[in-house]
Amino acid sequence: MGPPDIALLAKLEMFTGLPDDVLAAARASARTEALPRNHLIFSQGDRAERAYALVEGSIRIVQTGRDGAQVVIRFIGPGDMFGTAPLFTDHLFPADAVTAEPSQMLSWGEADLLRVIEVCPKAAMNVIRILGARLLEVQDRVRELSTQGVERRVAHAVLRLAAQAGRPTGGGGTEIDIRLRRKDLADVSGTTLHTASRLLAAWQKAGILISERQRLTIPSLTRLRRIADGADG
Repeated sequence: MGPPDIALLAKLEMFTGLPDDVLAAARASARTEALPRNHLIFSQGDRAERAYALVEGSIRIVQTGRDGAQVVIRFIGPGDMFGTAPLFTDHLFPADAVTAEPSQMLSWGEADLLRVIEVCPKAAMNVIRILGARLLEVQDRVRELSTQGVERRVAHAVLRLAAQAGRPTGGGGTEIDIRLRRKDLADVSGTTLHTASRLLAAWQKAGILISERQRLTIPSLTRLRRIADGADG
């Protein structure tokens, strides 16, 4: 894998809107890696010394509780940055990052990112937006867990993934470009594998979504939004 293209960097959250000379410096300092499926990128509790961006593939962010139980708390799709927040907080990764399929990624050392911020304050604003967006997502998920039934929570989880990694299909639908197990959706929705499997099977039968080879396709987002809003029951 060669050096990243500047146009690719410009699409990443932290580098959005930065001038070409800053992007060129970021490109020069980037480390590029091709990783196999089920590769552990970093472990929960490790000291954070690099930040990462996914170019191709998908990654699960997996957190382990004190009882040893593991749960997927976030998915990373192409174009997403991850592992960035710890560099600007306590320098400890809060979860594991594991490739869900063969993936390609970029990474930068802490000094590289601080240098970008020093020469271009807009990068600091981008970091604030990243942290703010993550906080809002956590707040939304806590509210959903506290106030909504499981069907609405699963619908919200699928819609978030469609917004994050959806791409249009030829028939006007949306395909989620992340490899998803049913357990993954159960984890991020706060439900059991049995319940998530039952819901997905019912939705597939009703034509609300299509599940093939661990990829979800949504023929029309409207029906799923109605379920998430509690208007389709």
